[in-house]
Amino acid sequence: MMAALAMTAASQTDQIMAAERTNPFLKPYETPYNIPPFEQIRYEDYLPAMEQGIKEYKADIKAIVENPATPDFDNTILAMEKAGKLLNRVMIVFSGLDETESSDEMVAISEKAYPMYSQVNDEVMMDEALFKRVKYVYDNREKMNLKPTEKRAVEESYKSFTRNGALLSQADKEKLKALNTKMTDLYLKFNKNLLNATNAYELWVDDASKLSGLPASSVAVAADEAKARGQEGKWVFTLHAPSRLPLLQYADNRELRRQMYEAYTTLATNGENNNYPVINEILKTRTQKAALLGYPDFASYMTANVMAKTPANAEGLLKQIWAPAVERVKEEVAEMQALADKEGAKIKIEPWDYYYYAEKVRRDKYALDEDEVRAYFPLESVREGIFNMAGRLYGVTFTEMPDAPKYNPEVKVYDVKDADGNHIAVFMTDYFPRASKRQGAWMSEFQSAFTDPDGTSQRPIVYNVGNFSKPTGDTPSLLTLDEVETMFHEFGHGLHGMLTQAHLRSQAGTNVDRDFVELPSQIHEHWALEPELLKTYARHYKTGEVIPDSLIEKLAAASTHNQGFMTTELVGAALLDLQYGQVNVTEDVDIEAFERKVASDLGMPAEVQFRYRSPYFRHIFGSDGYASGYYTYLWAEVLDCDGFELFKERGIFDPETAKAFKTNVLEAGGSSDPMELYVKFRGHEPQVDALLRHRGLAPVKPETPKMTTPGGK
Repeated sequence: MMAALAMTAASQTDQIMAAERTNPFLKPYETPYNIPPFEQIRYEDYLPAMEQGIKEYKADIKAIVENPATPDFDNTILAMEKAGKLLNRVMIVFSGLDETESSDEMVAISEKAYPMYSQVNDEVMMDEALFKRVKYVYDNREKMNLKPTEKRAVEESYKSFTRNGALLSQADKEKLKALNTKMTDLYLKFNKNLLNATNAYELWVDDASKLSGLPASSVAVAADEAKARGQEGKWVFTLHAPSRLPLLQYADNRELRRQMYEAYTTLATNGENNNYPVINEILKTRTQKAALLGYPDFASYMTANVMAKTPANAEGLLKQIWAPAVERVKEEVAEMQALADKEGAKIKIEPWDYYYYAEKVRRDKYALDEDEVRAYFPLESVREGIFNMAGRLYGVTFTEMPDAPKYNPEVKVYDVKDADGNHIAVFMTDYFPRASKRQGAWMSEFQSAFTDPDGTSQRPIVYNVGNFSKPTGDTPSLLTLDEVETMFHEFGHGLHGMLTQAHLRSQAGTNVDRDFVELPSQIHEHWALEPELLKTYARHYKTGEVIPDSLIEKLAAASTHNQGFMTTELVGAALLDLQYGQVNVTEDVDIEAFERKVASDLGMPAEVQFRYRSPYFRHIFGSDGYASGYYTYLWAEVLDCDGFELFKERGIFDPETAKAFKTNVLEAGGSSDPMELYVKFRGHEPQVDALLRHRGLAPVKPETPKMTTPGGK
């Protein structure tokens, strides 16, 4: 009886506390630098805060529309940038945690949250009275004595409205809203299927002899994972990259390699997680959207808004890279086949052999052992290396904040300061795979940057996410070369976000053209294996020995190894993406047949697959982010290879060159035309031959044409 009374009292106390509790999104955070108070946020907080945020956003827009003053930059464009603070605060946290801390509860919330968010944005972008004000400012922008950044913001705002249906009839606006809502639902389904299919696959091994060739660290991770799944004494491999790639690269057992390869390349193609029907619905919906907005196809709609301007310009760049890459694949396959024959393997090289025999050829040609290399790249040392790079180039420092709020215990938080000791950003890292996190690596923000005309400013909260090799036992996380470069890549995006000095939210940090956004990330990859930096951070995890010159020389010699394969699978995926964007679909398409035709038309080598097959090509079917835009990695690589040559000519830490890059690219964000910013930094427009040389695909050819954009750029 007393126990029952105690439970009743406890229940009443819980109810009182719940009633007194304030939704953390609805009050000031009261945390260092306004970091979201992750530990206080509950699942039940998101939707009510979103609903309140939508209400406030609509009120903000209503106030702009009903302002009796003549429309100008401040009362219309700037006011729109400031609208919806609460909604942005909620969505920036929810969308971030939805990708890193997924759960059944988050999935259920997302099925309501994203459509709500999409719908209110559609309402705003199709508000006739609001667009009337934007159009007035746009039509009179030359008379308003605007700063160049303000004029660009006006032009981009007008373009955004028209691209989102502002010029449509009311009936067509309703059609577009319905299409956008449908698209949001389809992206959710695609991503849910992909995550579930990825987590569902297990490749079990119960015979240690089958693990021959695998690095000890990979075997240990597989054993730990099996134990965690209740099968101690066995080994389990998954489709997550730190598990999948070492098996494909090192496992002597060809059957294991085949099973893993086929599991990955058929991911999300059958059963309840089959993404083929989802892709068909996405293609049909995109076809309707492009037609409604007056574009010949979806790729034309997507490329019109970035540097490339047309699908043809994007394809033109890719074709310059494709032919030499395919020729190199033929050479690579011949080398691998010769080695297999020499060893008496009695096989013909198949796609599941490529990683394995490419590694064997690398060892044979360059005496380079990946296990030996990884020993010099413990994750913490690599982190030290990227911070060192940023300090020497841009004068910034990173101080850990161990008591700062974090959304997962594995997250680390840093206070970022400039050379004068002023706070400029918060930086977070989250580097290891877990079932709640989607695959891949990315950068995003929990708070954006801006500076108002009155001097009020807000500095960014930037984070990097990865799925790198986990520590095992007494062995720390030891990174592969690919993981090292990925860590530098995402940190480059991070620097773009952290160092921004653009005043407007819409122009700050990574708010730039999609085919320019990869320049800061990709150019910083070049520093990863530069000897001058390597010797400051690459240290053996056991002995502390600095990486020896002999190993650095081997890395340099092998730097273009396997670039035929890597370039072909990347360019192939980019061309596949553009083909999807240029086909107008009204009925279901046989996705596998479509892929085969694209591969056949390209002359794709039989031993190489697209980097991502359609059912797990999240870049283009998980959102609009890189749809008809996967080519941008290569477009930006033309820029980064050409740009890094300037550092090589003057010294990789040359202060003047670093200042030019910081000022014209990292700090400027989207405040000016991207080609103009690039030329201010580099002194000339980029040339394709720099990329070909960097990848070892062709010698420099003085007559190689410049990458062109409409208008002579």
